[in-house]
Amino acid sequence: MDARDLATFESVARLGGMGRAARELNTVQSNVTQRVRRLEEALGVTLFERSRAGARLTAAGERLMPYATRVDALLDEAGRAARDDGAPRGTLTVGSLETTAALRLSPLLASFVQAHPGVDLVLRTGTTAEMVERVLGRELEGAFVCGPVLHPQLVSTSAFTEELALLSAPTETTLAAALQRPDLRLVILRAGCSYRQRLEELLARRGVVGLRRLEFGTLEAILGAVSAGLGISLMPRALIGPTWRGGKIRAHRLPAAEAQVQTVFVRRRDMLPSSALLAFQKHVTKGQRK
Repeated sequence: MDARDLATFESVARLGGMGRAARELNTVQSNVTQRVRRLEEALGVTLFERSRAGARLTAAGERLMPYATRVDALLDEAGRAARDDGAPRGTLTVGSLETTAALRLSPLLASFVQAHPGVDLVLRTGTTAEMVERVLGRELEGAFVCGPVLHPQLVSTSAFTEELALLSAPTETTLAAALQRPDLRLVILRAGCSYRQRLEELLARRGVVGLRRLEFGTLEAILGAVSAGLGISLMPRALIGPTWRGGKIRAHRLPAAEAQVQTVFVRRRDMLPSSALLAFQKHVTKGQRK
């Protein structure tokens, strides 16, 4: 089995056709067809169902696809490792919770870019579940997510400590009053958000279950909905300072056991960290000590 054959197979599978793969790979279609046939002969299975509409994976092709994707990522990683001479440079793609990006990362990112002009930094935001999946899929070199994260393929390092608070409209003067509203709703991010899960667990311990949900795609939209009295949410208390001033939202304190949460930085255990990533982690740690 040849790595180039696997890369060609992955391209055909992803794009759904030999011709489309040939254009992406900057070659002729006959070369793509030949490589796919050679791979099929080596494995003794048919990988695609061919038709005028394109090429669709067989069951055998579906089983092979994750390995082909992994090989392609490993080859790319190997090339970057060979070119890495210890000086931080090149593209560094990391992920973060939106709350962490808003609260913690802006000054650190600015000073990191200034200190390491050879690094092209890319930041992706999303939920904890999304960020973990992208790190596992090698789309991100690492990500800031809500801890703890216990996964055999990941290394987890503590980064920040946050104090969570239950957020409500300013008219709800106490936590008890906020939870006693007959039309109470949860204002939350999409599934996969760690704070969403913590909020549901917190309410369940207080006998509040089965609430209707309002899902929003951005932090700004959630805070706006809470301020307007549409429901309650759970977010880091510090957000109310830099993000929402002037009494637009009330932050209700929680017991320490429920309020304290660790933000951790995760990366793949089997992936050699680039010099850019090592410099980034060192910069974040140094920035936290100031």
